[in-house]
Amino acid sequence: MKKSVVVIIFVVMAIILGTSIFTYLNTNNSSLNSPSPTPTATITPSPTITPIDYTYKIVNTYPHDTGAFTEGLIYSDGYLYESTGLNGQSSIRRVDLTTGDVMQEHSLPSQYFGEGMTIIDNRVIQLTWRSNIGFIYDKNTLAVLSNFTYPTEGWGLTFNGTQLIMSDGTSNLYFLNATTFQRTGQVYVHDGDSPIVNINELEYVNGDVYANIWHLNKIAIINPENGQVKGWIDLTGLPALLQKGNNVLNGIAYDQQNDRLFVTGKQWSNLYQITLKSAS
Repeated sequence: MKKSVVVIIFVVMAIILGTSIFTYLNTNNSSLNSPSPTPTATITPSPTITPIDYTYKIVNTYPHDTGAFTEGLIYSDGYLYESTGLNGQSSIRRVDLTTGDVMQEHSLPSQYFGEGMTIIDNRVIQLTWRSNIGFIYDKNTLAVLSNFTYPTEGWGLTFNGTQLIMSDGTSNLYFLNATTFQRTGQVYVHDGDSPIVNINELEYVNGDVYANIWHLNKIAIINPENGQVKGWIDLTGLPALLQKGNNVLNGIAYDQQNDRLFVTGKQWSNLYQITLKSAS
């Protein structure tokens, strides 16, 4: 009888041990054979801030070529450099600020629609809209030096001293290597929880990106580190915006040496030097 009890106890223990081993092995095999969780790309929200609202004061008014469908603008060494759009009318040009006269111009082949532009040292960099190609010019002669490609549409372009910053009409700003033109990063532009789309012409001003927003009479002031809109410049009431016809605001240039800010628009008759005033 005692021997039977011992046998029964031994069998029960063997069953329990076997079940435990089977469970352990099955659990481990399931972990090994199942795919690892896919990391999710999450956006770390930046601290929500309330953008500062600005209005403006006109300091000077300059003539502007009404035939210039302005897509890019920059001030350098006493001149404006301007990129114009429309197929068959696109160009890169050097312009006298005071008179508005075109001092030098290079016309693009008719298949290209000129877009945003900037300057790096003695090179002028210009985007095109939907051709996925950008052109590099000699700053002094405006002769084409080379070109580069990119995968999106081309809208706005500026330079922060180390990297190019590009827009493509979405809510993104892209950072490009200034030598290879390869993308190195991007930020999502937002005002609080709201994305800012149709980001157009860009200008780098004292650490911030000033951006025209297509069909808005406002300029967004963007923190390029996190994409947060820090402020809005409301240009409603500019004389050119009150005129009939194509009154799209587009074109921002900054004279860093003399702290002068210029704005204009597509086929506007004037370019304005403005200062900012708090709206409050």
